[in-house]
Amino acid sequence: MREGTVRTRSATALALLAACAAVLGGGGASGATPPAGAGAPQAVQLGQQEQQDQADCDVYKSVPPSGEDGPAVRGIKGKHSLVIGVDQNSYRWGARNPNTGQIEGFDIDLARAIGAAIMGDPEKVVLKPVATADRIDAVQKGRVDLIVRTMTISCKRMEDVAFSKPYFNITQRVLVPKSSPAKSIDEAINGKTVCAAKGSTAFTYLDGKKTAKQVVQVDNHLDCLVLMQLGRIDATMTDDGLAAGHAAQDQTVRVVDGEVQPEVIGVAMSKSSPDLTARVNQVLADYYASGAWRSSYDRWLKPYMLNEADHYWPAQH
Repeated sequence: MREGTVRTRSATALALLAACAAVLGGGGASGATPPAGAGAPQAVQLGQQEQQDQADCDVYKSVPPSGEDGPAVRGIKGKHSLVIGVDQNSYRWGARNPNTGQIEGFDIDLARAIGAAIMGDPEKVVLKPVATADRIDAVQKGRVDLIVRTMTISCKRMEDVAFSKPYFNITQRVLVPKSSPAKSIDEAINGKTVCAAKGSTAFTYLDGKKTAKQVVQVDNHLDCLVLMQLGRIDATMTDDGLAAGHAAQDQTVRVVDGEVQPEVIGVAMSKSSPDLTARVNQVLADYYASGAWRSSYDRWLKPYMLNEADHYWPAQH
């Protein structure tokens, strides 16, 4: 398995200091759609536009699974390389191990499984780190074949890229320094300087809510943790899985009570390659049925997740 990038910084905070002055800013678009399903957390009240968006699309909709190699899959095999966009800065999801130099985590296990199933040879799979805000662009411009990077499926994103069936359920959470008196999401963000990654669902939620004093955008959500360590922001919003990783990585921050916008995440790829989507959906089905999904979850995420809810309900969708 090849990894198509230079090694990550070993001391995250120091490496990001130079970027801190440039990350303050705001702007954005509308939020994403929460999933349905028994056991899902309750969403906050949606506005009219969000309700219409929810009625108009189905975030669980994808092409049927197939083990056949269509033209897109054959084209990838023909170039002898499957490029998968991943994260290298998300603790327990996709982060570079400083001891081995290898990217590892829950999403990385899945990416490797997809690569092995499609290519049959791990050496023909390239893991390419992609920033949060660049995920859709990387797919549309062909820089990657797939994105396996905690990517929320939303109606808006479904206009730009194709998604697999969901493979994880999440909600949005807020982190604050342990010294913060905030006891709820509203207390943590109302009138405060809040950080979120560019192009993330967290950012669209904050921008739509419009109660923060300022929304700081960064290329990767880990930058928010550094800004919090430096006292440059009051809070960070991200999904519960990444929030749990932050809290596990830095004992000086905590996750406040409350969650909003139940959502699902999936594998993203070009809308022009339905056979690739079908192939990925077959791999996902096999991955779960084999017990590999549960093994990876137990290893990387279970000790750090913030609630006891099931994070995947394949039988229901």
